[in-house]
Amino acid sequence: MSNKPTFNHSAFPILLLAPQLLITFVFFIWPAAQAVWQSMLLEDPFGLSTEFVGADNFMALIGDTSYYSSFFTTLFFSFSVAAIALLSALVLAVMADRVIKGATGYKTLLVWPYAVAPAVAGVLWLFMFNPTVGVLAHALEAIGVDWNPFIHSGDAMTMVIIASTWKQISYNFLFFLAGLQSIPRSLIEAAAIDGAGPGKRFLTIIFPLLSPTSFFLLVVNLVYAFFETFGVIHAMTQGGPGQSTTTLVYKVYADGFVGLDMGSSAAQSVVLMILVGALTVIQFKYVEKKVAY
Repeated sequence: MSNKPTFNHSAFPILLLAPQLLITFVFFIWPAAQAVWQSMLLEDPFGLSTEFVGADNFMALIGDTSYYSSFFTTLFFSFSVAAIALLSALVLAVMADRVIKGATGYKTLLVWPYAVAPAVAGVLWLFMFNPTVGVLAHALEAIGVDWNPFIHSGDAMTMVIIASTWKQISYNFLFFLAGLQSIPRSLIEAAAIDGAGPGKRFLTIIFPLLSPTSFFLLVVNLVYAFFETFGVIHAMTQGGPGQSTTTLVYKVYADGFVGLDMGSSAAQSVVLMILVGALTVIQFKYVEKKVAY
């Protein structure tokens, strides 16, 4: 007897896939196609006149020094958020995986921040880092740190990195904890009997078995840092001071919805889409080779 599923009508599998395909088309393919088309147009802010300009919007980006500044800011911000969020979540997951009293409560508290909206997370951390009334700002001042994210670009970048990282740690924590709990305890106990210490057990057994989870989270965290941190930046710094925290996704918003330069904004979104796609392909081509499934 064969367990292979069979369909009496060829249209039935298509009907099962139709909802997902429709969502993908409406929310991904169609907007991407619209962005590509709009990137080749020169429009007035009210859409009353439109002129086809081809690649002029992309050529203008090549000579835009502020765009290069946003590009390098995005790289620094994104890799910092991904690295800190992954490392912090892994440490917390390893600690929470131990059998200790009240472990369930600790796990619940660590998961809660994921339910906070990015804009809300930005407002919370902005209040704590506010140089006038912020608790953390006063603590930094007490140890001699001249803290003012409204003036100092380094302080502003540090603040948005911390807020964005805090928002993502819970997501990473869930996956790392699930991965740790799926590792057979017999392997760890056997290594302990052979004399391997906690550090060696982690590096030679636990972390290699977590490599699929780590690779998945690396891709997700970079995408998160590139796209989903807009709310945090908008709530905390609006890209300032100057343009020190203006990432590529925030520049798309600033040029399109504030500056009303629709063509340039669309061109930037296309470049950002290509950049993230290329980065994902590179990760799957090179980083995935070190993943043991």
